[in-house]
Amino acid sequence: MFIERPPLFYRMLYPETIWRLPCKEKTIYLTFDDGPVPEITPWVLNLLDHYDVKATFFCVGENVARNTELYAEILKRGHHTGNHTMNHIQGIKYNTRDYLRNVDAANELIHSVLFRPPHGHVRFAQARKLRARYKIIMWDVVTRDYSKKLTGDEVFNNVKKYTRNGSVIVFHDSLKGQKNLRYALPKSIEWLKEQGYTFGLL
Repeated sequence: MFIERPPLFYRMLYPETIWRLPCKEKTIYLTFDDGPVPEITPWVLNLLDHYDVKATFFCVGENVARNTELYAEILKRGHHTGNHTMNHIQGIKYNTRDYLRNVDAANELIHSVLFRPPHGHVRFAQARKLRARYKIIMWDVVTRDYSKKLTGDEVFNNVKKYTRNGSVIVFHDSLKGQKNLRYALPKSIEWLKEQGYTFGLL
């Protein structure tokens, strides 16, 4: 559970970041990390169209640079995008100056006020400076679709077990997550709709 839903004490370390949104109606926020990549992102876009669902894609700058037309397609289809650094780097492994340079390099391509730190790892000083320019989005549910130790059904069960009103849910449109994603995403969307949830945009 520590991974799938970060505990309260961890959320309190970063009080000005968004983990979950207050909602009067039953609403969740579907997000995707690490793309865009041609092997899986187009499939995700087509699936979202099929279910008439909008989502927010936190993109890695180098993937955007390699796939500019695919990035444009995400926006064309009415989805939102956010910054996930230029090279998917973890803040705890970099000094603040170099980390912010990497984030800003990605923003030259992404042009979004939304930012999600890879793995959720960011130093306090980095978070403080980032908040001056970006809205930092964490998550309430990470599906762990990237895990080779989990089956697609286990990923789907994480969605069912941990989702609640206002949840920000993380999937990955990446090569490492695609097998579980292809199984769990349609089932998750159908289940969420059956539970009466609507899909909000960040």
